[in-house]
Amino acid sequence: MKLAFIGTGKIIGDALFAVEPVETIERTAIFARPHSRKKAEDLAAQYQIPEIYTDYGQLLEETAADTVYIGLINSAHYPYAKEALLHGKNVILEKPFTGFYEEAKELQQIAEEKKLFIFEAITILHNEVFDEMKKNLRKLGTLRMALCNYSQYSSRYDAYLEGDIAHSFDPEYYGGALYDINVYNIHYCVGLFGKPLDVEYYPNIGPNGVDVSGTLVMRYDGFSAVCTGTKDSDSPGFISVQGEKGWMKIDSKPNIADALTTTYADENVKEKVRDAAGAMVRATITENYKAPEKHHRMTQEFIDFARVIDEKDYETAHEFLTETVTVVGVLEKARTKAGIKF
Repeated sequence: MKLAFIGTGKIIGDALFAVEPVETIERTAIFARPHSRKKAEDLAAQYQIPEIYTDYGQLLEETAADTVYIGLINSAHYPYAKEALLHGKNVILEKPFTGFYEEAKELQQIAEEKKLFIFEAITILHNEVFDEMKKNLRKLGTLRMALCNYSQYSSRYDAYLEGDIAHSFDPEYYGGALYDINVYNIHYCVGLFGKPLDVEYYPNIGPNGVDVSGTLVMRYDGFSAVCTGTKDSDSPGFISVQGEKGWMKIDSKPNIADALTTTYADENVKEKVRDAAGAMVRATITENYKAPEKHHRMTQEFIDFARVIDEKDYETAHEFLTETVTVVGVLEKARTKAGIKF
């Protein structure tokens, strides 16, 4: 894969570092708006990137790159991705994929019609812990509940309260906790359980109408998934899934999951006791999984993208994209039902 990096923000710096050890990726080009050209020049020098552009159309016409990685503000995702696809480039698009479901469907249609690839850069889908969760799901029996919490006090929240509004807190740029933070929780649920039957979002609304925190309830057949995401307060993050035979849990922020505990009933032991609260306690089996260390949390997703593109693995690409489009649908339905307007 020959990759062009679109933007010069923090996420681009993370991505450039993440792909350093990936031998199947060639860092080919970088794009910046004219006022940020110096930042692009510095990154190009640091990471040996030969092509620098301040005109996006020119980059798409001239670059040797076959794929663009778009790490811009949320509201720029759709137009930049569409333009790249129409120029015959594959696209890696930062989360959240798009602000609107119809935009996501359109990008999917263009990519599939032109035999191109478009991916959402959502790290959890490329994490061994998530793969382990999918394998262990059956051990839990009939599912009864999922609880997800990704809460972190934003470095930009104090400024927001003083009226200095960053893009991540501005509905004009598709900001807010649902699209910025809770999207990770939603990906876990859609990836594990599929499309929900219905969703409801209960946001805490800030002075400018953006959701600074909120809880999403996704209804499935026989159980609910409750997803909390905050930018205005902090608490330990986790993902917990429970069924009639057991439970599994990630005890970390959802986007950096590196370990999983799975506990389920030992059906070979019939004796049962009661605890101090009077609850029945079954004999259980506990399995602990620890993911191998990575160069960076984003490294594996780039390895996967490069493999899919180089091998023209359209089946895997379709699976990733279908999951992403479903998540965009959940986000839009939750947002509109809660009265949050972009």
